[in-house]
Amino acid sequence: MALYTTEITSSEVASDNPIHQRLFYAYVRAEELVKGDLLEIGCGGGRGLEILLRASDSYTAIDKNEELIALHGKNHPKAKFINANIPPLTEIPDNSFDTVVSFQVIEHIQEDDLFVKEIHRVLKPGGKAIITTPNIDWSLTRNPWHVREYTPKELTQLMGKYFPTVESKGVVGNDRVMEYYEENKRSVQRIKKWDILDLEHKLPASILRIPYDILNRRNRKKLMVQDGSLAASIQYTDFELTNQPEKGIDLFYVCTK
Repeated sequence: MALYTTEITSSEVASDNPIHQRLFYAYVRAEELVKGDLLEIGCGGGRGLEILLRASDSYTAIDKNEELIALHGKNHPKAKFINANIPPLTEIPDNSFDTVVSFQVIEHIQEDDLFVKEIHRVLKPGGKAIITTPNIDWSLTRNPWHVREYTPKELTQLMGKYFPTVESKGVVGNDRVMEYYEENKRSVQRIKKWDILDLEHKLPASILRIPYDILNRRNRKKLMVQDGSLAASIQYTDFELTNQPEKGIDLFYVCTK
């Protein structure tokens, strides 16, 4: 599957490895929480598909990418794959799933309140929603592919509108991860010095996406050349969950209906 934007990180692209490992870690931690009938909203390229398949009794996925959905359906005939733009989850009845997983999706959703409301609707009583999203306080630049990003407080307030129990955690990295993060931060800051007109925040997202993708991909490759051993050495085991979500690069929330 071809990569079209830097939003779609791949295990096959060496310079993407630190991000891929961070995102894969969420699936590893989700495995111990998943049970019963599972819905994944935004399965994408199937980064954690094998983990979720073995952890659940049944697996259903929704994604807007028709090509990916067709590919997953061909490779996993016992699972169910739905091609749809969401929200709402029009094809899903009330109280259908024991677990809903949605990783790095909510930041792309314009109607985030409806998105959370729909997740609550399709969960069975006592069911769990497992959500991850970037922590805006750790973002290095505006991401034009995101409608918004959240602070822990903002995400807690949103999830708390519909879920009586909201467990907030953060994904943190060890010294090796943080060394890469700081190198990336310095590199991004050098690039942003040239943006004297603050186009990062003034340009419409649709226009900013092209230079963002070019510069982001170039920056990842540059970091790989400068210290490829560091980028290549990072594994999902270099990440862990903290009960202090404000310290997390990503937010990891478990919400119970």
